[in-house]
Amino acid sequence: MTDSKAPSKRPRKAASPAKAGDAQEGAARESAAHASVAQESGAGGSGQTGTADSGVQGGAPKLSPREAAVEALMRLAAEQPWNDIEVSDIAREAGLTLAELRDLFPSKGAVLGGLTRIIDRKVLEGDLTGLEEEPTRERLFDVLMRRLDAMEPYKPALRRIAYALRGEPLSMLALNGVMLNSHRYMLAAAGIDTEGSLGQLKLQGVVIAFARVTQVWLDDDDPALARTMARLDKEIRNGERIMERAEDVRRLTAPLRAIGRSFLDRRPRDRRSRDGDGDESDSAAAI
Repeated sequence: MTDSKAPSKRPRKAASPAKAGDAQEGAARESAAHASVAQESGAGGSGQTGTADSGVQGGAPKLSPREAAVEALMRLAAEQPWNDIEVSDIAREAGLTLAELRDLFPSKGAVLGGLTRIIDRKVLEGDLTGLEEEPTRERLFDVLMRRLDAMEPYKPALRRIAYALRGEPLSMLALNGVMLNSHRYMLAAAGIDTEGSLGQLKLQGVVIAFARVTQVWLDDDDPALARTMARLDKEIRNGERIMERAEDVRRLTAPLRAIGRSFLDRRPRDRRSRDGDGDESDSAAAI
């Protein structure tokens, strides 16, 4: 099985030794004063200590209204059936009015679609240093495992949502549109292009593969995620074989495609179909 390249942990810098005498005593007094200020700021709910772990001790940073709505939906979905959740419940849980929620999302499904942007950002903002030096398979494995790690806090909610949507093909189709946009960036993070004649095939293939991996992940309670990683490795290898065959077919059919393009070029321009790339929140609104 392909091993995942876990991001290396950066060692903390060692503290410099304290000076003797008055300097040491003064440093101790100054440290105590800073601790007192930090404690008072934390009690007020708006202070920031400026240290590396201020987000933990000083309280979590305030969420944007969009993020608050997504987090509210995830809390509700972890506790009650998906079909019992109303938009009014989401607004109340997020501390928003219905008018404010409506300005942000057209439906409950669109709020769920907003989770993908949060997950995307967590993955893309991670330290990907050195990833470009790995083989393509390793890069994709690493990026998709990072995505699962980012999804971990929402696992109870996603498990219930996945069960509820399993029998709703229209919702699954809408969710597929959202995931196509999301995984376009995952492939980009792995250094895999999604343009060209085979780009869309790569993109749809990784969406289907990751959906299969996610089903295993939702039932995998092993902290090491052995079953999940084995399935991901299998899906990536299967995808490689499919792309190799597709590349062979593309080369063999190149003359026929050239004839087809020359025929289409002679058609009137106003009869050609226009491209359309719908917003992902609109696609998710159907969920």
